[in-house]
Amino acid sequence: MSAGDDTTPAARLRLLQNEFLQPGRGRHHERAAKASTPSLPIRVAIYDHIQAAVAEATEHTRAVAPHAGPRPKQAEKTYEWMVEQTAHLDPDRQRNRDALIYRQGLEHAIVMGESKIICRHPCPGCGTWGLFWRRDAAVCVNRYCADDDGVARTWTLQQIAEDHIARKESAAQRAT
Repeated sequence: MSAGDDTTPAARLRLLQNEFLQPGRGRHHERAAKASTPSLPIRVAIYDHIQAAVAEATEHTRAVAPHAGPRPKQAEKTYEWMVEQTAHLDPDRQRNRDALIYRQGLEHAIVMGESKIICRHPCPGCGTWGLFWRRDAAVCVNRYCADDDGVARTWTLQQIAEDHIARKESAAQRAT
């Protein structure tokens, strides 16, 4: 990955902190009427998202590696720390860790307004490309990938992340 790569979960977390945390910054500048009282110096929802992501990653790491060293102070280094502290785990636990990191990266992108990132993933059920994000779930566009009532199948970010990690691992095994 290049130094300017903003597609990793760590880079997205750093971007959230640097560009989206403060009001009026970032790509999605919010227009508002002049208030009689000053606004908060940060976007609380973005701050809460960052804190929740770091807390989840830390709790997951400590649950599977109780003797893990201290978490880095910089939030974006949490994922690197997670991988280092859990490198000794069995492959299943490492896949769970990788899926958590990937899912959080998807969440960071969606919080930044980049919901089209979901289109870059095939449907976990039928393999069709063309998922789209609707409120809280990814929806498959394939009309044959529907439930018994004809309703389009939906997928959580966790399911997409698990499918992505499994496909990545399968491709790596085929390449060797």
